[in-house]
Amino acid sequence: MMMVVMTTAAVAHLPSYGEDVRVVVPAPGIGAGNWSGAASAVLVDGVFWLTWRVRRPLTDGRGVTVVVARSEDGETFEPVAEVNREAFGAESFERPALMPVPGLGWRLYLSCATSGSKHWWVDSLTAPTVEDLPAGHQQVVLPGDRHTAVKDPVITHDERGWHLWLCCHPLDEPGHEDRMATRYLTSDDGLVWTDRGEVLAGRPGEWDARGARVVTVIGEEPLTVLYDGRADAASNWFETTGVAVWDGERLVADPSVAPIASPYSDGAFRYASAVALGDGRTRYYVEAARDDGAHDLVTFVR
Repeated sequence: MMMVVMTTAAVAHLPSYGEDVRVVVPAPGIGAGNWSGAASAVLVDGVFWLTWRVRRPLTDGRGVTVVVARSEDGETFEPVAEVNREAFGAESFERPALMPVPGLGWRLYLSCATSGSKHWWVDSLTAPTVEDLPAGHQQVVLPGDRHTAVKDPVITHDERGWHLWLCCHPLDEPGHEDRMATRYLTSDDGLVWTDRGEVLAGRPGEWDARGARVVTVIGEEPLTVLYDGRADAASNWFETTGVAVWDGERLVADPSVAPIASPYSDGAFRYASAVALGDGRTRYYVEAARDDGAHDLVTFVR
């Protein structure tokens, strides 16, 4: 197995919680369980498009909506579309993904929870414009099954086609459904996917022992990603961020990079989304804990 260690220059471009952090979307309330985040972002023709889920505590409905917004500067966003979980018969929403679709317009991927269970599936809406997405064509993309819950897709598109890193939760042990690993899939159209196998999982005895979820791609050669991980079930919802690099067969955690965390409350620093600015810099969007236990959606440039 080839071991890849990040260079000093590469580490300088990794996300971190610093003085330049700006709140893009504040938490919907005060205290734990009130979280704005699980966001994904793209930069198209000079416009930043950001989508995130709004989550309230378990007693108040969990993930209630997904919002899509636009910005010229990457910091001040104007909401242009919103999708409610009721439209999908979902008990909760988790991370969405927004993608331009050549020849069609835009597609919004949605992570949907099946009511009364630990099962999740990935659905989609496709429309000519972002504003039209709530009334767009709906199609289930990845249904999961009774053995596996699927959610939090990370999607890219290039000349080779569509690529997806999918968070998968095994459902074989009741009470342990929070465990997670990442599988890699490919597609010709972004709707019908071929599973290429598991590419990232937690490491026994390490900070990511309970599971590993790819959250964004930050490099291509070799493939380099950020991922969320946690040590135990009690850390569910409070993941921190690590780096993994492709070794020719799968993604391998980079041991030279310590887990990246928020300095506040539960330390959550998760669901990072990286947007290359074209000048050697990267704008990040991250769900980060604040001092009262709520999570804000924040941004910064590295």
